[in-house]
Amino acid sequence: MIRIAQPSDAAAIHAIYAPHVLEGMATFETELPGETVMRERVLARLAQYPWLVWEENGKILAYAYASRFRDRAAYDWIAETSIYVHADAQRRGIARRLYAALLETMRMQGINQAVGVITLPGEASVAMHETMGFAPAGVWRKAGYKLGRWWDVGVWQKELQPPATPPQPVVPFDLLQHQPTWRGLPAD
Repeated sequence: MIRIAQPSDAAAIHAIYAPHVLEGMATFETELPGETVMRERVLARLAQYPWLVWEENGKILAYAYASRFRDRAAYDWIAETSIYVHADAQRRGIARRLYAALLETMRMQGINQAVGVITLPGEASVAMHETMGFAPAGVWRKAGYKLGRWWDVGVWQKELQPPATPPQPVVPFDLLQHQPTWRGLPAD
């Protein structure tokens, strides 16, 4: 089942994220943030952007969220996306379905562009993003140093809807989720 993340999900979210921090390249974070920080991140992000989880039999297997791309007001209609799947739940189509729900929610908010930032080579992440309709938009060479080496970062971009001129303000997620026009999350 796909649902909105709750602060009580912080421990499960942290457990999924920890291997990526300590051993992986999906994030350039190098020290574990801890459950308290993860809880604060969930709460802070949910005010403006969606943070969704995939839950089966009471266990969170994946999560995906959107976040602000850059601080300037002109960037309000573009958001960065992130997704993490538990190692035991990979290759089951969970990422595609969860990401689809995230992108649709972002579109309903009025966000026009989604950006995925991928540590290269990142073949699985690149393939998933391109399957979801993202296209390469550039590479930042030697952008991050982790685990004893420099890594390139690729940027993938997807238009969620054509931009309006002038644009309407983006609907904060904490308002969207309570509007009757929101269709809610898709069934699994």
